[in-house]
Amino acid sequence: MTERFTGSFTQQEPIPKDGIQAAMRVLQHGRLHRYNVAEGEVGETALLEQEFAAYTGARFCLAVASGGYGMATALRAVGVKPADTVLSNAFTLAPVPGAIASLGAKVVFVGVTEGLTIDLDDLAGKIGQAKVLLLSHMRGHICDMDALMAICDDAGVIVIEDCAHTMGGGWNGLMSGRHGAMAAYSCQTYKHMNSGEGGLLITDDEELAARAVMLSGSYMLYDRHLASPAPEVFERIKYDTPNISGRMDNLRAAILRPQLRNLDAQVGRWNERYQVIEAGLRDTPGLQVIEREAAEQYVGSSIQMLLLGWSADKVGDVIARCAARGVELKWFGGEEPVGFTSTYRSWRYADAPVMPESDRILAGIVDMRVPLTFSLTDCALIARIIRAEVSAVYQSQL
Repeated sequence: MTERFTGSFTQQEPIPKDGIQAAMRVLQHGRLHRYNVAEGEVGETALLEQEFAAYTGARFCLAVASGGYGMATALRAVGVKPADTVLSNAFTLAPVPGAIASLGAKVVFVGVTEGLTIDLDDLAGKIGQAKVLLLSHMRGHICDMDALMAICDDAGVIVIEDCAHTMGGGWNGLMSGRHGAMAAYSCQTYKHMNSGEGGLLITDDEELAARAVMLSGSYMLYDRHLASPAPEVFERIKYDTPNISGRMDNLRAAILRPQLRNLDAQVGRWNERYQVIEAGLRDTPGLQVIEREAAEQYVGSSIQMLLLGWSADKVGDVIARCAARGVELKWFGGEEPVGFTSTYRSWRYADAPVMPESDRILAGIVDMRVPLTFSLTDCALIARIIRAEVSAVYQSQL
């Protein structure tokens, strides 16, 4: 009998009970706006910022409406202006170049390696074209951050990290987001903490932090933050920093604080599932697993595999055959964007030249979510299904 998976690839775990209780308290008192607090009260958003700063080891943290808003705010804070050029990954998701485009800036894409990280040789060749790199740790793959920072520091290039897929991960013992000048995280439903939508922004630089707070729409109420600079820093920047409102509210912060307390345990659970799937896929004919560097502390909330050199029709056969058995795979090699699987060729506002080597790799990337609602038994079954269908299509090509 042919095995079939019957679970959902989009079903999240419930919000923790203490998160639901905290949210109910906010709903009952009605003070959802982050600056609407009672006498002597510290709002949930300010507490979340303080706790996330402590978790990452950053001096300052700002909670915002989304990860994409956080990236755009970071770009504005470091001084990116319309018509400026910003470097970024060719392999990423649309909100990353979208954040650059939202400022009227132009993106120069940097290639991708077979490890699905930014190509450091290509970066070194393009480093003189911009003063800022918006680095996407796409799908949780972290490059050699020591080497990347050496390239950028030598060229005087500011690094902003997009950590939407690496919250809880790190490189060589340092948490993801702690290498560059600023880092943005996402709390959208499919990320590592779920508030439906939301984001967090960290930095050690007091002026960048103050600018971010003002940009987010503080209305001069910056004294109600716990993880932000001293008032005199705001005095230096408050008259020339615009309000581009994008605050997080107390309801979402209340939902997130208990999840932050449990984040490390959740990372361990994701990695257990990832490792079961990876082990089941390893040595599948025609399929290449993504090898991880020893220095990388990853979070296996999704898994990618490469079908390098396969025709579009044959990759499509694998996707369809797996779908017929209940396994949802996404492909980054299609001519047209489907859901989140757009690539640099789809973002025509970016006007990017063709990148043949990156196109070769993008054409082979198959992607799959790994929800925590999957059991380890589920993960082993999913790996068997993918292995069987990839093997069948591969054999048909011989």
